[in-house]
Amino acid sequence: MRSDLCSGTLPARMHLPAAWAGTPVLDVVVPVFNEEEDLRPCVRRLHEHLTRTFPYAFRITIADNASTDGTPAVATDLARRIEEVRSVRLERKGRGRALRTVWSASDAPVLAYMDVDLSTDLNALLPLVAPLISGHSDLAIGSRLSRGARVVRGAKREVISRGYNLILRGSLQARFSDAQCGFKAIRRDVAQVLLPLVEDSGWFFDTELLVLAERAGLRIHEVPVDWVDDPDSTVHIVRTAAEDLKGVWRVGRALATGALPLDRLARPFGDDPRDRGLADVPRGLARQLVGFCAVGVLSTVFYLFLYSAFRAVTGAQLANGLALLVSAVANTAANRRLTFRVRGRGGMVRHQAQGLVVLAIGLALTSGSLAALDTASSDPARSTELAVLVAANLAATVLRFLLFRAWVFPDRGQARPGDTDPRPTGVTPARTATGHGATAPVPGPPGASSATQAAPPRRGAASAASAAPGWAAPWTASEAGPAPRPDTPAVTPARPPLPSRPAPQADDDPRTTR
Repeated sequence: MRSDLCSGTLPARMHLPAAWAGTPVLDVVVPVFNEEEDLRPCVRRLHEHLTRTFPYAFRITIADNASTDGTPAVATDLARRIEEVRSVRLERKGRGRALRTVWSASDAPVLAYMDVDLSTDLNALLPLVAPLISGHSDLAIGSRLSRGARVVRGAKREVISRGYNLILRGSLQARFSDAQCGFKAIRRDVAQVLLPLVEDSGWFFDTELLVLAERAGLRIHEVPVDWVDDPDSTVHIVRTAAEDLKGVWRVGRALATGALPLDRLARPFGDDPRDRGLADVPRGLARQLVGFCAVGVLSTVFYLFLYSAFRAVTGAQLANGLALLVSAVANTAANRRLTFRVRGRGGMVRHQAQGLVVLAIGLALTSGSLAALDTASSDPARSTELAVLVAANLAATVLRFLLFRAWVFPDRGQARPGDTDPRPTGVTPARTATGHGATAPVPGPPGASSATQAAPPRRGAASAASAAPGWAAPWTASEAGPAPRPDTPAVTPARPPLPSRPAPQADDDPRTTR
């Protein structure tokens, strides 16, 4: 699991314009391996469906995973015959490797993929990508297990699929319902940040991507799909399941040890309560109290066990001191990880030193209470002494929690009075529509009027923004993408970039003849 790459800062989600000259809005990747028989009808059916129903410019990319049959020739022929189709050849197998290669090089703002067997009904494609185009969500997945889905498949695959998703929920606390459905989409700006963090290059790739996105606080949209099992599928179920379980163990261990600091990706969209930064409003107090109490009970049991072990070989005072010291270190480490959710090893020594200071303050409080009692009464009753100790320990526990929360593990992300808006200058939040059906304004070139920025360019017409020098849309090829992996080849399109599609006239729309 890569730990040298940290999460980046994502721009505000905005509604994409209705068309963009020369750049497809959607790039659908079809990864294939030895699919010379199914590839041609699949691509033609997908192209016909998109031409007939999809209101934006699109592209279909065939990602050949080192096929050894006639698949490369079929893919090249399709790219030559159909304008919106291109072909990419990879010399190494792996669905994840193919998706990473194509998605990293694509200039489309919305990226998707689907299996070549087209088991999923294509009518779910537009509902899948619509939340990404509108700026509502970051990723979208087709789900065969959510309410409203209609699935036809055998009992074996049904049991394996549901069992796998139960494992994800139990081990990685995943909340999405279906990780394996080959029908997913992602915004390109999100992919540029997440792809370098995904290690798997096979079938576990999209599961790992979803887990990291969910842990990062990104929004995942689920679409119930109609799905019919392909009886001729070449997927090796047992081998794939074993690789997936290895991936679950690897990702779970990385998240548990803090190797991936994915508490949240920074997004200046401002519509999440976690982004509002309200002053004087503590966050997570109830959860922290429960965690602190649970750790305290376990620490007490651990202390009694250590005291009994040390008391067998030394005196009471030394045994008590050693047991308190060891249990205090364990208590601070447990509260650091479980109660206050601090990941990684940064600041660990400082936290332990501060924890010992907090322990010393508590000991001084209890010892001072006993000393004050002895001063007030030369021979206090045992019940009085016990009551004083209980009250002093209760006060010491409350003080310990407050010091942990405010001094040892403060919430650095909580806003304070006088904090400025974290959104960068010039970025408009996604939800700034002023009326029904209005879309968020797109940042335009310096000096452009608001009317010019608000009106999206028509299909086939060059926009004022694209004509302005020194400014490009957030999804153009000029934007810096993730660094290329050493094991992935460069993507070479089979044809030059697609020109803009002119708006069809009402009397000669070629799609009316289909």
